[in-house]
Amino acid sequence: MKRIIVSVTNDLVTDQRVHKVCTTLTEMNFDVLLIGRKLKNSKKINRNYKTTRMKLLFTSGFLFYSEYNLRLFFKLLFLKKDILLSNDLDTLLPNYLISKLFDKKLVYDSHELFTELPSIQGRYSQKIWRFLEKWLVPKQKHFYTVSDSIANWFHKKYDVKPLVIKNFPNFNKSSSLESKDKYILYQGALNNGRGLLALIEAMQTIENVKLKIAGDGPIKSKIQEQIKQCNVENKVVLLGNLEPEKLLSITQNATLGISLEEDLGLSYKYSLPNKLFDYIQAKTPVVATYLPEIKKVIKTYGVGEIIDNHTPENIATIINKVLKNEKKFYNVNLEKASKELVWESQEEKLISIFRNV
Repeated sequence: MKRIIVSVTNDLVTDQRVHKVCTTLTEMNFDVLLIGRKLKNSKKINRNYKTTRMKLLFTSGFLFYSEYNLRLFFKLLFLKKDILLSNDLDTLLPNYLISKLFDKKLVYDSHELFTELPSIQGRYSQKIWRFLEKWLVPKQKHFYTVSDSIANWFHKKYDVKPLVIKNFPNFNKSSSLESKDKYILYQGALNNGRGLLALIEAMQTIENVKLKIAGDGPIKSKIQEQIKQCNVENKVVLLGNLEPEKLLSITQNATLGISLEEDLGLSYKYSLPNKLFDYIQAKTPVVATYLPEIKKVIKTYGVGEIIDNHTPENIATIINKVLKNEKKFYNVNLEKASKELVWESQEEKLISIFRNV
């Protein structure tokens, strides 16, 4: 069996895209090893492919990325490998160097526009990442990404045309339109630019329904403070990070799904978050942002409503509209979308890349 080594900088547990990719590669009879990092609160992981996580001294910033890339380089140096799969720019340098040293094939999956992330805007680190991107990205022959807008950006910037493999979920025939509980769901990282603080304030004028937030991240303390300030402790529930199986059940039972990303740079503007498709697969209508890729999905399939702006008043108005007319969305639109927007429709593209490699 040929060995594929897949690398990411997260702790593996909640990365559904990488899990789907690794599962497909395993079903193609590759020997897959997934490398990530281990955090203090990392949960146990049990997959049908091999995994390993590195425990690092640093958890964020320049020192984290420097340590991770150095450790990853030496790990790849001594492991058996036939093909390397790098996920995002923050793992690309060691993978590229090893691919050249050992004359191995390298595949690159760009989940986002890493150099345009809000967290590095205007910082010196952005210059470093842009240098690496300019040097490495044009050299990638086997390259795919998550949305048409991101693919077009890379094409205009570096004259490369990555294949688009969207982050659709696996088809789940057990999803039901009938058994929905009365709650709103946000799933994903607790980061700036997700519309969460405005959403919590909006809950002041949304009655008879709770908001459940599934995820963790750097603004968790801000969210907790906002809940107190808005006096909505009885309306908002923080669930923390959940195993994919448990999150699936919660998503399937939600009345409404939320995806309120803000335009904080091109990485967010062109994003196509997996939670949007998780909601649709669960036949849960969506209230979503006006950003182009997300808006296109909602409008094309008619599975929810788009906010005009991120004011709490506007968010509350749109949520109340959907809740009032929720039966409108429990129809052929969600049924159709849930059958079309599935990983199985994207999987053949991934298979073709690795067959060619």
